[in-house]
Amino acid sequence: MSSISPSSLHLARRMIDQLPQDARRVVELGGGTGVFTQALLEHGIQPSDLMVVELNPALATLLAQNFPEARVVQGDARQVAALARDTGYVDEGPADAVFSGLGMLSMSRQVQREVLESAFELTREGGSFIQFTYGHTNPVSPVVLADLGLHVRRGEIAWRNLPPATVFVFNRGRSTHVRPRSIVP
Repeated sequence: MSSISPSSLHLARRMIDQLPQDARRVVELGGGTGVFTQALLEHGIQPSDLMVVELNPALATLLAQNFPEARVVQGDARQVAALARDTGYVDEGPADAVFSGLGMLSMSRQVQREVLESAFELTREGGSFIQFTYGHTNPVSPVVLADLGLHVRRGEIAWRNLPPATVFVFNRGRSTHVRPRSIVP
């Protein structure tokens, strides 16, 4: 938790606006009190297509009680791909997007890398990692972005959130690394 108040519905709408147009399967990291979970369900994401990961056991229990049809998992976001496999979530296909309410600014580069690597491991090609932050600049280290081949774009600012929050969308680069080849005469 890195805010003086829970995330607002206004912020949840700004995040939902960034979903890929055809998104139907979503993983939420840091479900907290369920504001994003509720907004995703109201947007039309089916409970069986939603997996919510929450580290705090008390909040995970609350989420499971409030959203019994969704797949709520108490666990570490750095292991989200393994959690998705262990719970059978990926048996129905990869996620189209990952919603993150995690405090990326307070994480080390290594933790950022582990969270993003794991998230993109369970996300389909062309899928998005949608993150908000309490600031106007990208919360992920440029080194991590470069190492993982990620592109970032700034979404909308949720001015009515307290404090105001900015949405960022991360995608994997479409090109692949080409190894130089020796030319043999």
